[in-house]
Amino acid sequence: MSNHSSPERASVRRHDEVLGYLLKHTHFVLEERTDAALAPLRLTSRDLGALRVIAGGEARSQQDVAAVLGVDRTSMVALLDALERAGIVARRASEQDRRRNVVELTETGRKVFNQAEQTSLDVEQNFVKTLGTDGASELQRALRSLLRVTSQ
Repeated sequence: MSNHSSPERASVRRHDEVLGYLLKHTHFVLEERTDAALAPLRLTSRDLGALRVIAGGEARSQQDVAAVLGVDRTSMVALLDALERAGIVARRASEQDRRRNVVELTETGRKVFNQAEQTSLDVEQNFVKTLGTDGASELQRALRSLLRVTSQ
């Protein structure tokens, strides 16, 4: 076997030079830290994502929440079932369409959401602090720009 690099090998990027790898693994680390910080509230990042969409008024029904988050309906039903058992959300039949469930935060859910949102924000700020305020803002702007372009 030869020790020298072949031309084909020289053109292979290292895994940490691939944008997809960097985005995916950065997300995993952030999610892991957020989940650990949310554990005392008995929530996960995924739970908080659903609560955020409900609290912000982006979605009213469980189908809408699933669509906004890109989660399949079966998984969303299970997630909302758990949040409902914990007294964080309540579901009721829609007045316009009885086949749809409207999802709302309960009073307890609003308090839990506010705590979880602050916890998540603290984790995010700590996560990007090495970038500085300007770098963190620029990262968010760049990622939003990429999402806008790809969703057109």
